[in-house]
Order: sequence, then structure tokens, then C-alpha cells
Amino acid sequence: MSSFRKALKSQQRNHLERSQPGFRKRLGFLEKKKDYKVRANDFHKKQNTLTALRKKALQRNPDEFYYNMINTHLENGVHMKKAKAEDEVTEEQLKVMRTQDIKYVGMKRVAEAKKIERLKSELHLLDATGKQKSKHIFFVDTKKEVSSFDLAKHLNTAPELVDRVYNRPTLDTLESKTIQGATSARELKRLATQRKQQYKLLSQRIDREKKMFVIEQKIQTRKDLADKSKKVKVKKETANAPAVYRFEAKRKR
Repeated sequence: MSSFRKALKSQQRNHLERSQPGFRKRLGFLEKKKDYKVRANDFHKKQNTLTALRKKALQRNPDEFYYNMINTHLENGVHMKKAKAEDEVTEEQLKVMRTQDIKYVGMKRVAEAKKIERLKSELHLLDATGKQKSKHIFFVDTKKEVSSFDLAKHLNTAPELVDRVYNRPTLDTLESKTIQGATSARELKRLATQRKQQYKLLSQRIDREKKMFVIEQKIQTRKDLADKSKKVKVKKETANAPAVYRFEAKRKR
């Protein structure tokens, strides 16, 4: 650029938008073209949206149906989903039902049941927590015998062993046999801890077997629903029980 043009450009003034004249300041801000374009574009966008919604409403199928029509409700003008009273299927059950077959689930449930029976046979549920206390009634002839009744003497055992519901030898056995097994307090405490762990494992296996049984029933119910015969739901599905259906009776040929 030549020196003449540089000098000419330096003398030019920057273009300034016209401000609102003093006698029109009561009318507020003087709108420029860029402000008008923003307002015009926003207006036309809203008009086009309203036109499209009117067209969609006119062409709507009166028979169309969406589940959200019955699964939502209005709260202060906003659509909210209705909360379910209880989850029909838990996430764990849904995951197992999607990935495992009913035969596999049944096999695992039978295996758990066998392990439970084996643990029960070993522990005998002798002093399990929450177990209903057993009652042993002794009959006597007179009230005098009731007041002087000696349980240890009646059971022919040592008074220290009366409270035990298992491994309660008689006095004759104690005199003729030698004591076998743990006798020290440390060993008895260790055995009690092991027995408590075994009861805990048994409780966990019982819960697992119940869950597998529920999953097996739900998978079988879904297989039965694949039949095209008419059916009526009698009871809804819950997290601890499958749904109950009543099927139309069919005469087998």
C-alpha cells in the first residue's frame, strides 16, 4: 500500500451506529439491523414450529396408542412417570434369566439342595439361632414330686450337662468311657466358632436355593406364556414369586 493511501486511511473515521435522538429517548433503545435480524429469526423459528405442530395434529391417527399415555400423569403441567409399587423382577433375577437356561438353573438348585441336606445332617440344627426351642415334658404323680424334681438325676447325667441339647452322656458312660475330643476352653471356643460359621453357610445356601427356585419358576412361566392359548392373569409377578395365570382348558386329542 502506498504512503498516500496509508495517509488517506488514517484520516478516515470509524463508522458508528446512530444512537437514539434525545427527543426520542422516551421510546427506549434504538434497534439496529443486527438486533432486528435476531428478533426476526426467533419469530420465524417459532412460527415454523407452530405450523409443524398444527400439521402433525391434523394428520394424527386417532387410533394410535402409546404406553406412556397410561404410565404417566401430569404434575404442575409436567408429565411424570408413575412409580411402580414393587419391582416385579430384580436385576439379579433378570440377568440370570437372560443368560441361563431353565435346565441349568434347575440343576444348580438341586445341587444347592443336596449341599443343604448334607450340612443339615452334619449339624442337626442343634443350637441354631432362631430355632424354636424343643420341649420335653416329664410327668409325675404328685405336686410334691414337682417341687423336688431333679432334672440331672432324672436324666442320669451330670448337672453341668443338663443345658446341652446334644452330646449329653449319662453318668454310667462318663464312668466307664474315657473323654474324647476337645476338653480345654480354647478348643471348645474354636469348635463353637466353626459351628457358628457352618450355620451361617447353611443359612446362605438356603437363601440361594430359594432364589434359584423363584428364578426357575419365572423362566417356566415365560415359556408357558409363549403358548397362544387364551390366558388370564390371576396374580401379579413379585420379586419373591412368579406371576400366576389361568389358561383356557383344552381337550387333548
